Amino acid sequence: MVATLASIERHKVLTPGELARIEGVQRPTMTRAINRLAEAGLIDRREDPEDRRSSLLSVSEEGHRYLAEHRSRKSAWLANLIEEMPAEDADTLARAAEILTQALEGHRTAEFGLPRELGIDQGEGS
Repeated sequence: MVATLASIERHKVLTPGELARIEGVQRPTMTRAINRLAEAGLIDRREDPEDRRSSLLSVSEEGHRYLAEHRSRKSAWLANLIEEMPAEDADTLARAAEILTQALEGHRTAEFGLPRELGIDQGEGS
């Protein structure tokens, strides 16, 4: 449920069909998840002016608060875990985080058909 809510936040406004495609699930599965999020007050749902049979989804104020709290707890837990690691392991994780960040940026760039920024190409830093 948190991942679905985060997807809506990342894309600002989505239709249920777009969200199902992004999450890689069938529309009926996504409809159930959307209903749970709406019942919890975590998303806003309004009629799509271009297609009255569909709706537009966005994260509600309560949803933004929920995500911020979830991320804060997760960050604190990870920080404590990393502090307890040997320095060499923490350094390895920091490097892995850099690599993942670059890979994700490259993926997002390709997904939206944008030109790659310098430093993201594979092979750099090898």
